[in-house]
Amino acid sequence: MRNFPIIAFILLLGSLCVTTNSNAQQALSQDEIYAQRMSYYYEFESPIVPWYYIAAIDQYERNIQAVRKDIATREGIISIQFPSHFWSGPLNPSAQDTAPSTIAYFAGNGQDGNNDGVADPAQDADVLRTLINYLHQAHATAGTFQAALEEYYENDQIINQIHVIAGVYKKYNTVALAERAFPIPVRANYSYKGTWGASRGWGGRRTHEGTDLFASYGTPVHSTSYGAIEVMGWNDYGGWRIGIRDVNNTYHYYAHLSSFHPDLAIGDIVGPGTVIGYVGSSGYGKEGTSGKFPPHLHYGMYKFDGRNEWAFDPFPSLLIWERQAKKGD
Repeated sequence: MRNFPIIAFILLLGSLCVTTNSNAQQALSQDEIYAQRMSYYYEFESPIVPWYYIAAIDQYERNIQAVRKDIATREGIISIQFPSHFWSGPLNPSAQDTAPSTIAYFAGNGQDGNNDGVADPAQDADVLRTLINYLHQAHATAGTFQAALEEYYENDQIINQIHVIAGVYKKYNTVALAERAFPIPVRANYSYKGTWGASRGWGGRRTHEGTDLFASYGTPVHSTSYGAIEVMGWNDYGGWRIGIRDVNNTYHYYAHLSSFHPDLAIGDIVGPGTVIGYVGSSGYGKEGTSGKFPPHLHYGMYKFDGRNEWAFDPFPSLLIWERQAKKGD
């Protein structure tokens, strides 16, 4: 019988082990938190599970905890968490067991990662040792790391998100990637306002899921975040468009472009400020249709929560990024 994925455990049981070191975490700066995470990732990485995949799984779990009300938030440096019966064993009479010997006897997965003789789900090192041990066992059974991930999550969209996060972390060799960029050069002639939810008629009655930034033909369009190019090509609604998935489970959609940057392709990893294309008026028709509306960039943001992907208003984020860009210009 296959092991349940961690998400299924959370949904089915709702009994989660949450760390008690939130006060200590709050006392640290963001840079110190990043440094501690990197230290943990390097300590527990292996040839089978390199640090950037540990970091990607940890970040994925952190992302869904931020947007899912049915999942408790783990307040430690590490966000990975397990339900009690996965940790202590399904038949263990003590759901809060932290003794490695009895946990092993009842086929639990909890491990002692800091060599203190206790397998404590409140300890980040113990949680990471448990994760790595689980993935090693799954790898030994399944034969590849990809298959181990599939056994762990059993959801292709989740696995794709983890691959994206891992690829970004590997390229930049850090998890300290909070920088963002405004999608249009702030010295360019542009304008925009909040149009979230406005009605649209072409192709049927629908609402606007994004913000339109009006600018001249050929104005460079920048990636707003670190991420991987997931979609690149024509869409009858959006014309020439690019979709970029970032490390925070957010999909960024750039539409109505006149062209793409010639050096980019699907799968490429980009950072904030990377030129990905140029403002145009493509779309609302078959491939190549252009000029049905003034040139502008349609920018949309979509959040993946481990089950569904839904649009949210990018306008507040654009205001912040614009202000930051002008401050640094």
